[in-house]
Amino acid sequence: MGYFFVALTVLLTVFGQLLIKWQVNLAGTLPTNWHDKAFFLAGMVFRPWMVIALCAGFAGTLCWMVALTKLPLSQAYPFTAITFVLVSLGGAWVFAEPLTLGRIAGVLVIAVGIILAAVE
Repeated sequence: MGYFFVALTVLLTVFGQLLIKWQVNLAGTLPTNWHDKAFFLAGMVFRPWMVIALCAGFAGTLCWMVALTKLPLSQAYPFTAITFVLVSLGGAWVFAEPLTLGRIAGVLVIAVGIILAAVE
């Protein structure tokens, strides 16, 4: 049951990150002066999809707390690295971000690391 909550943590984190990127893309360029930046960011926080993204992050945190009641931290934590893999793939798929050879190699190294960390 602990791994179920780890998986929910990962999926909610990835979902939230992709939503945030989508909303940031729609918002445009960050203003240069601090006053306009503050209003820009405050406006972003209250966009409906941004609120959903922040709620996904909060729900992911709650799932993580439940996961840690079931699993040792050293056993659960390596699986959170899957977020790097899924966000990279999601960015490429949803936002047409480039999957360079270096990025692919990095994602593969992370995946191998997850497998090695999971083996007891």
